[in-house]
Order: sequence, then C-alpha cells, then structure tokens
Amino acid sequence: MTGPILTAPVSVYIDPAVFARERERIFAKSWQFFGLAADLLRAGDYLADVLAGYPLVVVRDEQGRLKGYHNVCRHRAGPLAEEGKGRCDREFVCRYHDWRYGYDGRLKKATGFGSVQEGAAKDLHLFPILVETWRGFVFVNLDLHAPPLIEIIRPLDERLGRQPYRSPTIRDSHPVACNWKVYVENYLDGYHREGIHPALAQKAGAQRIDIQMHGQVALCEIVDSVAGGEGLWSWVWPNWGINLYRGVLMLEHMRPEGPDRARIDHIFLHEPEDAGVDAAIAYSERITEEDNWICERVQRNLDAGVYKEGILSPDQEGTVVWFQARVADAIADRANDFGETDETR
Repeated sequence: MTGPILTAPVSVYIDPAVFARERERIFAKSWQFFGLAADLLRAGDYLADVLAGYPLVVVRDEQGRLKGYHNVCRHRAGPLAEEGKGRCDREFVCRYHDWRYGYDGRLKKATGFGSVQEGAAKDLHLFPILVETWRGFVFVNLDLHAPPLIEIIRPLDERLGRQPYRSPTIRDSHPVACNWKVYVENYLDGYHREGIHPALAQKAGAQRIDIQMHGQVALCEIVDSVAGGEGLWSWVWPNWGINLYRGVLMLEHMRPEGPDRARIDHIFLHEPEDAGVDAAIAYSERITEEDNWICERVQRNLDAGVYKEGILSPDQEGTVVWFQARVADAIADRANDFGETDETR
C-alpha cells in the first residue's frame, strides 16, 4: 500500500495570481464544452459565451462549417454578439462602432473610417479559435495548435459505443461559492459518498468508488441494484462531466469565474417518451445540491486561514491525486523563450 501524499497547498484555491495562471495555462489550452450543435443549424446561427474570462463566439457559416472567434472587435474591443444563442445576417456587426466581419473572421468594413484609414485596418481580422464537434456537442480550444479533440476524449467515446438519439429537456445553471478545483475534486472523489450523499450510501453498488483514469478521462461504471440497470460516470480534463444513468444523459460543465467562485451548467438529454426521466433528473439534482453544500463549506474553511495542507490516500483518492498533480504541472513556473525562470530574472 502506498503511503499518503500531501494535498495541494491552500494558496492554489484562494490566490488570484494562481487563477490568472490557470486561465492562461489550462483554460486557454484545453478543449472546453461550448454547447449543442442542434442550436447551430442554419447559416448565421451562433452561440456566444464567456469561458474562464474569455468571451467567445461560434457561428455556422454559409458552407455549413462551424467557425469560432474571440468575441472581441479588433477596433476597440467591443463585443460582436450578445451572450447566448442568436442569429446574425451574413456578418458580425460590432455593438460598439459597427465594424463588420464575415463569418470567416475577415474585416469587411471599418465603419466611418476613410479609405486611407480603412486600408490601414484591412488586416485586423477576428482572433480565431478551434471548433470541433463530438456526438452533437460543440467544443472550443483557444490554442490553435492543440491536438484534435478525439485524441483526448477517445476513451469515453469507445466506452459509450453506439447510443440512441437523446434530446435536451432541461438546461440549468447555478453559481457555487468555491474555487473550480474544489468542485472538480469533489466530483472526482468517490470517498465522500456516505457523509454527503445518504441516497448513494443506501444503494449497494451505486457509489462512485472504482474510478479509473484513462489518459485525461476518468471513467466509472455504475450498477444500481435497487433501480436496476447500469450507468456510466465520467469526467474529461479539465472541467467537464458526462453521466449516463437510468437512460438519461447529463452534461455537467464546471466553469471557473474567479478564485473563489464557479458556475455549474447542466444539460439533461433523454429519449422521447422516457417515463423515468423525471425521477432520474430529480435524483441527480439532489446529489448536486449536496455537492454544492459541501464544496462551499470547504471553500469557507480554506479561506479561514487555519488549514494549510492535508494528505491524500492513493487508494481512496487516486483520481484527486492525478488531478492535483496535473494542475500543478500545468501552472508550474517554466523557462521563458530566453531561457530564464522566475528565479533567475
């Protein structure tokens, strides 16, 4: 049996400088769930959202392709599209000074500029991002050199195999007063079930205890001996969960909004005429409420200044060990392009 391992220091859950580094080194370089392809059916349909402080927009172009950009005009940083789902007619128009861009991101018109000034601005095209879809879900990546999404998500794709069509029935979003890593670590932890989730503790075999890492994907089979049937619990680095339980597919996006706050987005998808969908959703919502409660109390205790660090069990908390090490590696100080480090400057 392996000995205990020290937890991450408390500073990584409360320090704004750490959060700024995470934005740059984790969320600007990882595939992020962005929405449903079903919301982007026609040319001009778009989704706009803010992920880890980055305003982004994805649009369906005239050729049926999905194109993504930072939702930032190159003139004076005005927004191109309102957050949420919408539609634009043949072009993006900046809400600030009416600069116009095609779906390909190229500047079409610097409104109000004369011909000389407009010529100087002709190369100010929108900042692009990567967009890919997987099983009807849209993902974005700010890193233009990132590996394809399937290279990350393949273990989950292979485990799911063929699935029936499911349509979204409920979309829910709520804030939680904790650092995003507190929520993710709780999500990855099958060790806390009896203390926080009485319903799980009462169901033999329903607890998430045997969670295995497959590359950057966590997988756990669920057997519900009470309700019958099987399910799948999974998580994809760094902050996306997808669960299949009682025939209902639940997407959970754990979105950072600051050092001490996050937002949790849920989408429930199910087959038409599924009689068990209401019970499955109610059960999931109860578990989520319990998770929110403990995560906010943990954050409060981290903020109090008494707790500095603890220990982890590789046997009980192996996925949390993996996650903390992965975060630490991502935000570690590294040599810059001139061979300098923070210590040598």
